[in-house]
Amino acid sequence: MTSRKLVAIVEDEAAIRDNYAERLRRQGYRVAGYASRREALAGFAGRLPDLVIIDINLGDEVEGGFELCRELRARSAQLPIIFLTARESELDVVSGLRLGADDYLTKNISLEHLLARVAALFRRTVALSSSAADGERIERGSLTLDRERMTATWRERPVPLTVTEFWVVHALARRPGHVRNREQLMTAANVILDDSTVTSQIKRIRSKFAASDPSFDAIQTVYGMGYRWGPV
Repeated sequence: MTSRKLVAIVEDEAAIRDNYAERLRRQGYRVAGYASRREALAGFAGRLPDLVIIDINLGDEVEGGFELCRELRARSAQLPIIFLTARESELDVVSGLRLGADDYLTKNISLEHLLARVAALFRRTVALSSSAADGERIERGSLTLDRERMTATWRERPVPLTVTEFWVVHALARRPGHVRNREQLMTAANVILDDSTVTSQIKRIRSKFAASDPSFDAIQTVYGMGYRWGPV
């Protein structure tokens, strides 16, 4: 599987970028490295990679990574995006996830951890794209989730969910009325998130549905327990 996947690394420090690239190549991935947001956008002009790893501080652009994430999300809701940065504040984590990143990691993690997160995102993408054999299509009132195409619609209007967001909605909608706690949502989305980050993900999902239907209230908060998909 990995030999067919192209991973892009957007990191302005050459030594760090080369270190990540070497380990990823040893795992069988193809790797493209970029030192700046502009360089990455030029490289992505013809075709997007299969996954992107982005630092936030990119040279003279202090938040160039955030801007790049925003631009990539405008092109693809499904492209797996990982922030890998030295910035550890809760505000930065929340900002990254609100922009649509699927994961947010800090540079003090091991390379083995990074490789595990990359592999996990690819497993989710493969699971979604190969689920045609399962014939799984969920319809809950105004919601339709199509795992074969990895799409979500609400009242027949498309909702541009990221990979992580799709799995969270899928976990909730599969069993309406059943409460899902943070651990269950993490398992469904195959990510490690703290309470505040889960809250940010739910807020972002709600805002995407509300963009096409301001009255959207299907995702209900059960205080002290978690979230559930309510009657619609």
